[in-house]
Amino acid sequence: MTDLFNATEYLLDRQVALGRGANLAVTGAAGDFSYDGLFERVGKAAGALQAAGLEAEQRVLMLMADSADFLTIYLASMRIGAVPVPVSTMIYAADIAELLVDSRARLMAVSPEFAALAASAVSLLDGRSELRALLLSGATDIDLAIDRPVLRLDEVIADSPGDPGIYPTTADSPAFWLYTSGTTGMPKAAMHRHGSIPTVCETYGSDVLEIQPTDRCLSAAKAFFAYGLGNSLLFPLSVGATTILEAAPSTAELIAQRSAEFGATLFFGGPTFFANMLRAEVPAACLSEVRIATSAGEVLPAELYRRWTKRFGIEIIDGLGMTEMLHIFLSNQRGKVRPGTTGVAVPGYDLRVVDDDGTEVPKGMPGTLLVRGSSAATGYWSRYEASRAVFQGEWLRTGDTYVEDGDGYFTCLGRTTDMLKSSGIWVSPAEVEDCLISHEAVDRAVVVAAPDTDGLEKPIAYVVLGRGYEVIEQELLDFCHGALPSFKRPRRIIFVESLPTTATGKVRRVDLRAMAATALVKPTADTDSSR
Repeated sequence: MTDLFNATEYLLDRQVALGRGANLAVTGAAGDFSYDGLFERVGKAAGALQAAGLEAEQRVLMLMADSADFLTIYLASMRIGAVPVPVSTMIYAADIAELLVDSRARLMAVSPEFAALAASAVSLLDGRSELRALLLSGATDIDLAIDRPVLRLDEVIADSPGDPGIYPTTADSPAFWLYTSGTTGMPKAAMHRHGSIPTVCETYGSDVLEIQPTDRCLSAAKAFFAYGLGNSLLFPLSVGATTILEAAPSTAELIAQRSAEFGATLFFGGPTFFANMLRAEVPAACLSEVRIATSAGEVLPAELYRRWTKRFGIEIIDGLGMTEMLHIFLSNQRGKVRPGTTGVAVPGYDLRVVDDDGTEVPKGMPGTLLVRGSSAATGYWSRYEASRAVFQGEWLRTGDTYVEDGDGYFTCLGRTTDMLKSSGIWVSPAEVEDCLISHEAVDRAVVVAAPDTDGLEKPIAYVVLGRGYEVIEQELLDFCHGALPSFKRPRRIIFVESLPTTATGKVRRVDLRAMAATALVKPTADTDSSR
C-alpha cells in the first residue's frame, strides 16, 4: 500500500508535534500568528470548507493578498484533499473569469481589496463556470451583488464543525496548481503533487538557504508566484521559522521598511526589485539583519550584483526556477557566488545542455537547458500538446539557452527565443546588457533584435537611466564600441522611462521586439551599422 502523505501535515502539524507551537509562524503589519494559532485556524477552516461542500480534488481559486488568510485557505484546502489555485492579483476581471472556467473551480477565495475585481469576473461567466460560491476573507460588510452565495471566512470558521483531520492523500496526490504567467497566450496550470513540497524545502530551502527556525523570511515576490510561495510559505513553515507577510504591493521603500520593522534575515527579490531599491536609495540599515538575499525571475546582471552588494553589504545568490519545477533548481551558493552566472545545480537536481536534436553538447557550448528533479509538475491541466513539448520523460525543457563551464557553473544566454543572429553569428542579449549596465549611468538595459533596412537582424537596446544621470545615445554607443566586437554592439540606444513587464515582473521582450520593428528603418535612425 502506498504511504500516506499530506503537505499540510508536513508544514504545520509536524511543527506543532516538534514542540514549536509557540514559535511565531506569521508576522507583519496585519498581526501575528503562532504555529499553535495557525494550526487551530487551519483546522477550523478545513472543517468549514468541507461543510460548504468542497470535496477532494476540487479546485479553490485564490485571488488573495499575502496574509494569514492566504496561508489558512491554502493549507486548509490541501488538508481536506482539495486543490488550492493561487492566481495573480495583477490581472483583469476577464482573465480571472477565464481562469475560473479553465480550472473548473468550485470556490473562489477573495481578499477584500480584490472583492470588486472578483465580482466583475463572476459577472462575465455567463453560466460557463462551475463556481458555486465566493469566500470573502477579512472583517468587511462588502455587498458583492453577485449571483452566487458569498461566504465570510471569519463567520464560517466560527461556525466550523471543527478539524476533520488529514485527508488520506499520498505524495503523488494532486496538491495545488500554479498558472504560468502566460505572456504569449492563455496561461497554463502546472499541476503539483503533495510530494513536490518537501522536495523544494529539503533541497533549495535546506541545502542552499540553510534556513533555520530562527529565520524571518521577507519576499518582494507575492505568494501567488511559485517563487513567492516558496519564500513566504513553504520554506519558513517547513522548519518552524517566521514569515513576514505584506498585503500591499511591493515597493522598494515599503519592503525596506518592513525588513527593518520585523527583522528580516532572509530577503527574496529579483533583478528589477534590486534595481528599484538602488534607485530609491533606501537606507542600508533597513537590511541590517539580513544574512542573505536571493534573486530569481530574470538573469541578475553582474554589474547590478556588484552595485547592490556594495551598497548593502549583503550577498545575493542568483538562481533559476520555473513554475513547472515549483522553485529554484540552479543557484549560486553562499560564499561561492560568481557574478553573471546562475551558479550550479541545486543538490537533488540534474541538468543537461542539449542541441536542437536533444544531444548533450560539450561544456563551453551553448544549448537548451533541461532539468530533472522530483519537484516537477505532473503536467499542464488540459494542455496535452504543451505538456508533451515541455515535460519530456524525466526531463523538463526550460526554454532557456545556457552554457556550462568546466567547474559546473551555468551562464544564461537568454531565452531560447530571445537569441538573435547578427552578421551570421549568434548573440546573447544578456552579454550586451551586462556591458551597458556596467556604465554608471545605466540602471536597466534590454537588448532585442530589430530588422535593418536590408531586413537583417541587428541588436538594439532599450535603456533606463539611473536617477540624476543624463547621457546621449552616442556616448553609450561609444562605450559599447570599446567593450564589444562589432557584431554584438547595439545599433541604437533607445531611452525609456520604464520597461514593460508581465504580471510576474519579468520584462516583456515580445513588446520591445514589436516596438523595435521600425527602429532601424526610420529616417532618423542613421546610426552607422559598421561602428
